[in-house]
Formats: sequence, C-alpha cells, structure tokens
Amino acid sequence: MSPLPAAQRRLRYREETRRAILDAAEALLVESGLDAFSMRRVAERCGCTAPTLYHYFRDKPGLVHDLLEERMQVLVAELRRETGSKDPREQARAMCVSFARFALRNPGHYQLLTLNRGPDAVDPPAGEEARRLLMGPLEALAQRGGIGAAGFEALRLGLWSLLHGYILLRTSRPDEPWSDEVLERSVDALLESTFGGAGSASR
Repeated sequence: MSPLPAAQRRLRYREETRRAILDAAEALLVESGLDAFSMRRVAERCGCTAPTLYHYFRDKPGLVHDLLEERMQVLVAELRRETGSKDPREQARAMCVSFARFALRNPGHYQLLTLNRGPDAVDPPAGEEARRLLMGPLEALAQRGGIGAAGFEALRLGLWSLLHGYILLRTSRPDEPWSDEVLERSVDALLESTFGGAGSASR
C-alpha cells in the first residue's frame, strides 16, 4: 500500500487535529459547563499546543460557536427527514420524536445543545434552522387556530418542557417501558388542549 501524497497527509492531519479539538471542547463543556471552560483546558485535554489551538479557532466564543454549528447540523439533517407530511400536527409529532431519538443516541451532543450560554448568546446558523424546523408546524397550527403570541409562547414552553422531561426520564429511568408512542400521545394531548380536535391527524 503506497503512502499518501504529502498534501493528503497534511489535509488528514488538519482534519484529525480539528476533530480532536472539537471533541475535547465538547467533553469539557458537558463535564464542567461554560464558566469553567477555557482554551488552555481544551489544549491540555486534546494534547495540542496553544498556538495550534488558535490556528484552528480564533478564540473561545469562536470554538464554542463552531462546535455548536457542527453538532446542530447533525440534528438538522435528522429533522429534515420529517418534513414529508403536509399535516402540521403529524409533522410536529414526527419532529418531536426525531429530536428525542437524536438526544438519546447522542447524550453529549444533547447536553451541549441545551447548555445555558447566557442571554446574549447567538445561535449558529444550524441552530436557527433547527428551531425553524421544530417551530414551523406549531406556527402553522397557531395561525390556523387563531392563537395569539401569548398562547403560542405557552405552547412553545410546554412542548419544550415535555420534550426535555421525556428525554430526562428515559435516560434516568430505563426500567420503565418507554416507547415513541408515549411521546407521540403526550404531544397529541398538548396540541389537543391548545387547538382542540379540529384538523388533527389521523392515527
């Protein structure tokens, strides 16, 4: 097997180094949170020098931003697979199940995405896209049902609480007979309480 050309070796090295930095950053954020996170600790964790780290990422906010963007791109790809139905209730249900499955398969990514980054934090583009995909069916239902801003905000927070509670319980109580149907029925009940039975998707 012939050795790789020099240009390919350099490219592979850069990709592997960047991957090691991102993985180390995620591990530190999940373990200690943002307050204890520093570029020095990331460099120590992945075994690279500070100049190497700053060659790939300009500063701590830039590193966190790029890490979130990459992890959220995975979530966005999964959510996009659930956009086939034209019924917003059916789509909302499918999006919630897809989000929960992603979180359960990728607990580190999930903890990272739910990290409190402060009131001034700006989501990367993939974060905005994930929010658009998740909220799109609810916005369509709210428009159809004449639900105002206050009602929609209550629905958004209720669904957010439902999703994260479900994920937390499935993680901490694996002894219970969990299934996607539990989440689907819970989402249906929340939508029913907000919009009533009109226009609900057939099951």
